[in-house]
Amino acid sequence: MTEDHIPTVTRQGLLTMMSAVRRTGILRAGVELRVFDAVAGAPAGPDEVAAFCGTDPRGMRILLNALAATGLLVKDDDRFSLAPGADSTLVTTHPDYYGDAVRLAASDYEWDAIKRLGDAVRSGGSVMEVNAETPAYTFWEDFAALGTLNTPPIAELVARHVLPGTKDRDEVKVLDVACGHGLYGYTLAAHDPRARIWSLDWPNVLAVTENNAERLGVRDRAHFIPGDMFDVPLGGPYDVVVVANVLHHFSTERAKELLARTADAVRPGGQLVAIAISTGDGPPHLDPVPHLFSALMLAWTSQGQVHPLSDYEEMVTAAGFAPPKVHGLPDNPLRVLIADRV
Repeated sequence: MTEDHIPTVTRQGLLTMMSAVRRTGILRAGVELRVFDAVAGAPAGPDEVAAFCGTDPRGMRILLNALAATGLLVKDDDRFSLAPGADSTLVTTHPDYYGDAVRLAASDYEWDAIKRLGDAVRSGGSVMEVNAETPAYTFWEDFAALGTLNTPPIAELVARHVLPGTKDRDEVKVLDVACGHGLYGYTLAAHDPRARIWSLDWPNVLAVTENNAERLGVRDRAHFIPGDMFDVPLGGPYDVVVVANVLHHFSTERAKELLARTADAVRPGGQLVAIAISTGDGPPHLDPVPHLFSALMLAWTSQGQVHPLSDYEEMVTAAGFAPPKVHGLPDNPLRVLIADRV
């Protein structure tokens, strides 16, 4: 397919799109019940898998056939085994296990929001009484506990680019706004013993964040600021402020307001690290991920959307920072904007 070629809309294509919810539900059930663990050692029949997973045998037989139909299992006679690649992505004991991402991306939280997308389009924002902006929203506890595979390589990229700019400091004070899992700040701390991290989020999220700090061996240099990032005192001044995966929750003006708050907490010569998914200048069908995510933000927030990279750059400079340098990684939708406080 050439870059400018747009596939023709067909009934079969629409049917495939409409059945995606079934495929996702089948995958989610397989992960939830640990079906892939059950057949990891050797091919197994429905009764054996049902006994391992603690389910009804007839129900398991139907699920196993559905998993084979989607290409996640292989059926031979009446026994099932892992499809190629499933051993590394869907077996819980493998270091590359991807099931946690399934639990996040296929969560009821997102499903409940996206099924109201038509209503959100009519009203111009989320129609859900409880949504991604609701204080103490429990989805963010899951996000903090599970994270995503996109996060660690971006956190390493941030450390490589930020820490050299702090080499003349006796200590490096870092504020991580809407920190969630806290991995951006804690990766800096893991690389540099001078770093002390202040993690800001809702109290229910910080309970999980603290566990991550302990697990990563930096709990003694981690501090916590519970509350609303628009209202709670930020403290400071800081050498680095991280604002990650949150600007798409807001309108341009609201995002500028948040960045301006952080600018007041950064010492002159300090750095802002803004991390976000952005839309590009090309046709949406050539880069669908940010546009699909933007539709979720419409359904899940009052004014959120994925903004173009140029808008993020303008938000940063309007808040009092120098024009940012933009970094990214192949096959990773996140963009990192690093800007000095002027």
